[in-house]
Amino acid sequence: MAQTELAQAAGVLSLLAAFLVFAVMAVQYNSLVDPFAIMLAVPLALAGGIFGLWVSGQSLSAVAAVGAILLVGIAVNNAIVLVELANQIRDQEGDDRFTAMVKAAPQRLRPILMTTATTVLGSFPMALGLGEGGEFLQPLGIVVFAGLSVATLLTLFVVPCFYLLLYDLPKLGARIGEVFQRA
Repeated sequence: MAQTELAQAAGVLSLLAAFLVFAVMAVQYNSLVDPFAIMLAVPLALAGGIFGLWVSGQSLSAVAAVGAILLVGIAVNNAIVLVELANQIRDQEGDDRFTAMVKAAPQRLRPILMTTATTVLGSFPMALGLGEGGEFLQPLGIVVFAGLSVATLLTLFVVPCFYLLLYDLPKLGARIGEVFQRA
């Protein structure tokens, strides 16, 4: 199989995997909005990983792709932890989505930061290429280190905003429709 065919197959399999993860979450949450907000962590994480590779002058390789899979798993887990608690608070206490997210974010900040800190600090020696065979695993360490650092910062702010925005989108659409009807 040629290099381009392998890259195309990997791309198709990645899209299929993302769709299957989205479908499983949609069934579990009984909603399309929550999984969509959670899956927003994926491009944020990958952007950070690609930026790390670019800054370090490394190229995208199979080892970096393995790091991207690890990175995506942790970033999605962090988003799930946040959204799940907001939904639980909303269901148990009857709060609106904004209040539930405001309550959930501080409660989940520490577990998210602990997960990130252990993974980022654990991947740091790999990102530096230290040890025997370090050059081989360096792209994996760079992707995880940079991607998770960026993804955590963005996930803590962007995912809650996107979560709230997606639920308010029908209201916003109705308001825009009213404005155009009056004009």
